[in-house]
This record gives sequence, structure tokens and C-alpha cells, in this order.
Amino acid sequence: MTSTAQLPKDLRDFYEDPAVPVASGTPRSLRQARMLAAALGPAAPEARTILDIGCGDGTAAATAAPLLPGHHIVGVDWSQDALKRARTHLTYAIRGELSGEGLPFGTGAADAVLFSEVIEHLVDPDAALDEIRRVLRPGGHLMLSTPNLAAWYNRALLLAGVQPVFSEVSLRAIHGRPGREVVGHLRLYTARALREFVTAAGFEVVRLEGAPFHGVPRPLRPLDRLACARPSLASILLLHARRT
Repeated sequence: MTSTAQLPKDLRDFYEDPAVPVASGTPRSLRQARMLAAALGPAAPEARTILDIGCGDGTAAATAAPLLPGHHIVGVDWSQDALKRARTHLTYAIRGELSGEGLPFGTGAADAVLFSEVIEHLVDPDAALDEIRRVLRPGGHLMLSTPNLAAWYNRALLLAGVQPVFSEVSLRAIHGRPGREVVGHLRLYTARALREFVTAAGFEVVRLEGAPFHGVPRPLRPLDRLACARPSLASILLLHARRT
């Protein structure tokens, strides 16, 4: 997961832990890849450059690669441990950060950016989108996914006085909410907030879809899939935007 140069050492160490989940799951990775393939359209004479920023162990980019043939997919992460694992899946995996010195790419160098399950971990998401906008060419595509604070079950949990799923108050343990994994979420978005935030950063929102969450208990999964018809209620938000 891509972080920022200002993070405290203990938070950096948290993300260096191989036990911390770094992939969003194969179905979601495939869905994002299909959205990007449709956005890119027919193959161009020259291969396009796609950056997977916050690539983690590289499995998401490797899953997407067969749906994006002929393009250069470059994994980017600040974690040396993650990059070591990513290089077993990807031809290109480069160290880079979204703040400080920024990403090691020129202005307008990328045709598309995959930004999956990263923004919720950032101290400074404004600087992150500024840097992503810099490296994207005009009209370049941003494929962003993040958990939905206003997911259908979170609305019910809040009414019951329970901490929403995806939100966290500690890096050491779960307190006051369902679930077992601590994943280090710092920011959470509703569909409306995500649209406004991305638009204010200089992007045009093309499409916003909902996706299910693999952690939903099995008996509730049909309802979770049904909620995807309304992104504002879905577990996961999948956003396609273009640099203006």
C-alpha cells in the first residue's frame, strides 16, 4: 500500500507486516480491469502505460494483466517487502511515494492509474490525488476503489450504536465493530463524498459502481450483491474518472 513520507514509524512498520492484507480480491481486480479495458478501447499502435499505485504483493495487477494485453503494467509501492513479493508476479515493480519527492515518473507519463483500496490508508489523500493527476496524461484514466462508509449494514450498525465496518480506532486490535482483521484505515468515504473529492482534485467522474465485500457473512452475501445496484448502499465503491 502506498503511504506518505510523513507517516509515523509505527504506522510504516504496520504496513510492512506481511500479515496485513494487501489485496482486494480476484473478483474485484477483474472487475476493475474490465472497466479499464473498456475505457481504453481498442489496442493502440503503442503500448499504454498503466500504473498500479499501492500494488502491494502484485496479485491484483497480475490478475488484471490478461485483460489488458499489450500494455505496460507497472507496480508502484513504498514498501520494500511488498515490492519483493510483487516482483514474483510483475515484470515492473518500482518504489515510489505519493508525497515528499513524489512518484518516479514524468508529468503526463501514464495513460491510466489503478488505485485499489489505498486512499483509505492515507494521511494526505489530497496530495495523493494531486500527484496522480500530475503523472496522468490529459484524459488519462483513474480507476479507484475504496470501502463505502455508508454501506447498507453500516447504516444499521450506526443506528445500533456500533462502530461501522471498515472504520478503525486502533492499529492493535478491533474495538467496537464486527470483524477480526486490523487493516489500518484512516479515511472513509461515502459515494457522494468520493465523487466530490475526486472532482475537486481535477478529475471528471465517468462512472461509479458498487461491488460486494468478501468479508460479509455468507448468509448475507446475496443481500450484499443486491445492494450493489445502488452504489450509495454498496460495500465497495468502484470509481472511474478521467483527468480533465
